[in-house]
Amino acid sequence: MFSKEKIVQLQVQDVRYPTSKTLDGSDSVHTDPDYSVAYVTLTTDTGACGYGITFTLGAGTDVVVKAIELLKRKVVDKSVHDIFTNYRAFYRSLTQDSQMRWLGPEKGIVHLATAAVTNAVWDLAARLANKPLWKFVVDIPVEDLVAMIDWSYTSDVISEREIVEMLKEGQSNKEERIKELEKDGYPAYITSVGWLGYSDEKVKRLTNEKLGEGWTAFKMKVGVSQEDDMRRAELIRSLIGPDNKLMMDANQIWDVKDAITRMKQLKKYNPYWIEEPTSPDDVDGHAQISQALREHNIGVATGEMCQNRVMFKQFLKLHAMQFCQIDSCRVGGVTEVLAIMVLARKFGVPVVPHAGGVGLCELVRHYSMIDYVLISGKISDRMCEYAEHLHEHFTDEAEIKNARYVLPYKPGFSCEMKKEAVETYNFPDGSYWKN
Repeated sequence: MFSKEKIVQLQVQDVRYPTSKTLDGSDSVHTDPDYSVAYVTLTTDTGACGYGITFTLGAGTDVVVKAIELLKRKVVDKSVHDIFTNYRAFYRSLTQDSQMRWLGPEKGIVHLATAAVTNAVWDLAARLANKPLWKFVVDIPVEDLVAMIDWSYTSDVISEREIVEMLKEGQSNKEERIKELEKDGYPAYITSVGWLGYSDEKVKRLTNEKLGEGWTAFKMKVGVSQEDDMRRAELIRSLIGPDNKLMMDANQIWDVKDAITRMKQLKKYNPYWIEEPTSPDDVDGHAQISQALREHNIGVATGEMCQNRVMFKQFLKLHAMQFCQIDSCRVGGVTEVLAIMVLARKFGVPVVPHAGGVGLCELVRHYSMIDYVLISGKISDRMCEYAEHLHEHFTDEAEIKNARYVLPYKPGFSCEMKKEAVETYNFPDGSYWKN
């Protein structure tokens, strides 16, 4: 099933975009982000390539690049076949290196580096199989797929036998769900109308544009001041009407009591959820906020900065999230994201992936398809984030039609960047940064 081509080279580049100039991506704590990636290229002995990314905000991308270079020895000179026939062991060789794990374990810089490397490995394998990543994954026999995933520290809530049985349940009508996605796509919501650095005039113009394109779910940033939040929420709600969804994202700015107070003030605008209301590590705090807002029908969404499956397990078990926001580059890549989505199904929490950034929309659409086809079998209570930035720099850019993600069909994980984009924005030697 897996190619025997050998990986002979790993190259990594620091690619940065000057989004701080336009305040694209600005929020309550990340006020001047330069959207960036550590960009990995794997090359095999036959010249085939696989590509992987992890997302950053500018300064510090060089540190992630260095961590990836330290992981190179774990990948080069291995065949795709050898990696995938014992993928769990390969994954643990990255995350459980007896010296480098001290820098984590399974969190922070080393885990971002792991994501870039493993995303490239899966992209390569899917390309060699001539399948898009989502199809490559759902075609792997259930027992084999479960055996690839590192389930360490989750056996207290779910067993591997239970996981196999869970995933086998939907195999009989899997093809029907694929046909549905081919026909209708996957529901999406739009974030790029409400960045915190945008003027009210720009927010109004963008919101009206997106309404005209058929969007029915919108997200805005909150957290600078009560007056500003109320004014912007009033503006967007007045434009989108009472029936469309409005989500809010605080990007970790508040303490627990502040989050509860501020959201009770904003409840008049009928927010569907509040995203990252407090520290991404505060499971108990999220649980308190969830309980306090339940009577107001405001859910809590989090996960884009949740470090690993163990943290997600606690959030889910303690009812601290009502929406599970996986991220394609924060945790350790494909298999850890699959583990998190399985845990979300176990606890009955819908997966609503985090996207935006550089390439995140390109990647997470594959996960939404996998969730529907293989894991949850549900689509009516979930949607995938979309932001209109930097897609043109990828060879397989995310496509939206009627406010829904179009099913990806090109082989791979959609990580490959256009050569001219890398040459222009490679830091610090690309033509943009030199000039």
